Amino acid sequence: MSTITQFREVIQRVMSDQADQIGRETGFIMRKRKLSGSSWLQALVFGFQSKPTATYAELSQSAAAAGVSISPQGIEQHLNKASGEFLKAVLERMVGEVLTSQPTALPLFNRFEDIYIRDSSVVKLPAALQTIWRGVGSQRGENAAVKLQVCLEYSRGEVQGPILQDGRTHDQFSPYQGAELPVGALELADLGFFNLKVLSEQDRRGIYWIMRLKTGICLYDMDGNPIELLTWLRKQATSQGEVAVQLGQRQHLDCRLFFVRVTQEVAEQRRRRLYEIAEKKGLVLTQESLALTAWTLIITNVPAELLTLHEALVFLGVRWQIELLFKLWKSHAQIDKWKSKNPWRVLSEFYAKLIGLVISHWIMCIGIWQSPERSLVKAYKVIQRFSLALLVTLSLDSEFEMILTQLIHCLKTASLVNKRRKRPATFQRLSSLLSLPVP
Repeated sequence: MSTITQFREVIQRVMSDQADQIGRETGFIMRKRKLSGSSWLQALVFGFQSKPTATYAELSQSAAAAGVSISPQGIEQHLNKASGEFLKAVLERMVGEVLTSQPTALPLFNRFEDIYIRDSSVVKLPAALQTIWRGVGSQRGENAAVKLQVCLEYSRGEVQGPILQDGRTHDQFSPYQGAELPVGALELADLGFFNLKVLSEQDRRGIYWIMRLKTGICLYDMDGNPIELLTWLRKQATSQGEVAVQLGQRQHLDCRLFFVRVTQEVAEQRRRRLYEIAEKKGLVLTQESLALTAWTLIITNVPAELLTLHEALVFLGVRWQIELLFKLWKSHAQIDKWKSKNPWRVLSEFYAKLIGLVISHWIMCIGIWQSPERSLVKAYKVIQRFSLALLVTLSLDSEFEMILTQLIHCLKTASLVNKRRKRPATFQRLSSLLSLPVP
């Protein structure tokens, strides 16, 4: 578990001496002057963390809090290509640091060594940046976009990433695809990461996984006979259950297949979503893919003594937590929004906000991650209110730790999810499993 002192030491090291060094190495700081790499970094990161829509005047004020006097016009002039390269390098250095929490207090998680969730999210950028971050393109020509690859260890809150890739890069080329994980770890991933070779290798190494079944994958029973999935599902006498199957025409990977018939309302929502995706990507939907929206299909190599069907469904909700993390980043930190038309200001702002989010997540780890009922949105709003206080005291050891202690106290009292009756939150569903014995 990381402590307040460890957090302070990491922040001071990266945002002071290392930032100054990176500023010189990237050419952002060409000569000795009032503005240093560290003061520029601190002004932007804490300025945008405090207010994602910060103006040049407001960034000038955060620079003053960082100890340097620079006018709004000076801020605007320094938001150039060199600034973007500098902040990108600092982000990469920051991502290399690791801070974690005590494990979340849920005995269900004790069945696995760790719980890893992988996913990605795309941020569109001004077209002028297409030579730096290539998007997927469209009828209007090339565009710019960046993909954020993230791996979250859910029990302890450790975030790996965000690693940045071209927006057009497929998730199969994620740096976390097939990454080395501890034996006994559980991995939850989106269908974009579905790869039978990777799943087979993880199974061989003793790594567990739970994910949705990808449409079109060849299925066989345990005697090697092909299964026509839709026909087989329609013959089932129950609305839910499980069966042992083999995946893949070549791999014949042994696993468990859970099936659950959903309500007509849910099936219709899924079909509408499929039509939207098909229209956007120019795809043709098959009748089979449309019919399968009536079912939730989950595959896993977790043995029966460690996982029931009901628990597998709850773990799908756990996988959704990384989507909520991306939603926080976009809706509240506004990493995909800016007012300027200057592409270099946009890029600097984007990198600075990501650095601030890494810092915010570390604070959540040492403050509230061990509490299952935590609310990341409420926590982020508390951190925003403390941002400038953290900036002012950053170079003062005891004062900084005092502010951080007060911040964590506020997190523990004001960052809890309200319980819901109709649609229980994930922590409620996980907690409800505590009374269920392992079969």
